Amino acid sequence: MTPEEVIEGVRAGKRRAIGRAISMTEQPGADGRAVLAALHPHTGRAIRVGLTGPPGADKSTLTAALVRHLRAAGTTVAIVSVDPSSPFTDGAVLGDRIRLVDHFLDDGVFIRSMATRGHLGGLSEATGHAVEILDAAGFDVVIVETVGAGQNEVEVQALAETVVLVLIPGSGDAIQAIKAGVMEIPDVIVINKADRPGAGVLASEIDQALTLVPIDGWKPPVLLTQAIDGDGVVELWGAIIDHRAALAEGDALDARRRDGMRRRLRVLALERMARDLDAAIDDAALDALAARVVAREVDPSAAADTMTAATRKEADGE
Repeated sequence: MTPEEVIEGVRAGKRRAIGRAISMTEQPGADGRAVLAALHPHTGRAIRVGLTGPPGADKSTLTAALVRHLRAAGTTVAIVSVDPSSPFTDGAVLGDRIRLVDHFLDDGVFIRSMATRGHLGGLSEATGHAVEILDAAGFDVVIVETVGAGQNEVEVQALAETVVLVLIPGSGDAIQAIKAGVMEIPDVIVINKADRPGAGVLASEIDQALTLVPIDGWKPPVLLTQAIDGDGVVELWGAIIDHRAALAEGDALDARRRDGMRRRLRVLALERMARDLDAAIDDAALDALAARVVAREVDPSAAADTMTAATRKEADGE
């Protein structure tokens, strides 16, 4: 398919064209950039929701339950599921999309698994591109399900206007979530597997922890769900809609989008600079430079200056 055919197909909501567009933008190139440039004016209409949380919190099961609820109301949904990368192929390795199997044949649902590709924040450049494409394709809701929570797992806030943090009782990761790096990102907090002992206690502890986080206007509600049975999913979607309504007051939604775009642009620039660096300094040159540092012929800071100077020359075409 040509870029023009892909663009037309995405705008028409054709699944093959949507998949092709995402694949084109996963690798740097003129065709992918042309597709993104043409589709960008048609974005900004979808409700973008991010789901993050520790492994084992059943985020995929909760996503599937949320999709069932939305589809029952006639709402179209696209899901970007971000998994760890294979060290051999850079592909996604978890493969737990089996929990979404009931929706694979639904024309109102589009599911795409993507790899982190080693990105520490959990979201690669291609993830953001996929969200933009699915938004432009006309889906009512775009859900980004990330690989797991941690101090670096905050970039989902750059892509989603509402972030849902999913925790489970009896997990050490829940204690880690109380740390500021994670507790500052959610707009809604879910205690999943609420039938387990300690769910209510954890909800109370999280609610208390929120008093330590600066809150301007919106206080994240703490909800209990049992994703496998769909319990609490209606309340979860209601909380997401309530947060969206709160953002719509004044210019809060635009401010959220600007802040997210600032973060995303910085990530895009850094990733492209890293590619330029790899192009300017091959393995042999890097090994030679490292050997000089180890031999005390040059200090690490000066060696880094040499690398950045080579990158600038590469960018200038010298």
